[in-house]
Amino acid sequence: MTDVYVLDSFAILALLGREAGSDEVADLLRQAQEEEVQAAMTWVNVGEVAYIVERRWGKVRTYQVLGTLESMKVEIVPIGRELALAAAHIKAGHSLAYADAFAAALAASKGATLVTGDPEFKTLDESLSIHWLSQDS
Repeated sequence: MTDVYVLDSFAILALLGREAGSDEVADLLRQAQEEEVQAAMTWVNVGEVAYIVERRWGKVRTYQVLGTLESMKVEIVPIGRELALAAAHIKAGHSLAYADAFAAALAASKGATLVTGDPEFKTLDESLSIHWLSQDS
């Protein structure tokens, strides 16, 4: 059985900004390209990456990032009723951003490990498998 990882926006932004944990994300994406693991994100989290990239680096870079994400072996999951309600349930019970609740809901639904460095996910540490990105550069 192949390991499944869900990337939240924090992981992708760490990679793009060459921040702490970026090597781990790059390695995970390489493994996904080589089909050693599966990687997934929700469109909500991709949208979060898009608006942050546009604010930081402009629209051209946003399109480049989106093109790269869509060309990689990262499953980008559309938001349907089931995932939306699962995210709402997580958000209702935990203090985290709504977009983060979608990443958590996707990880839970796939039995996957969430890849993040975002401390908001600490409230889900006992109920979700989380790979915490290193905070050292």
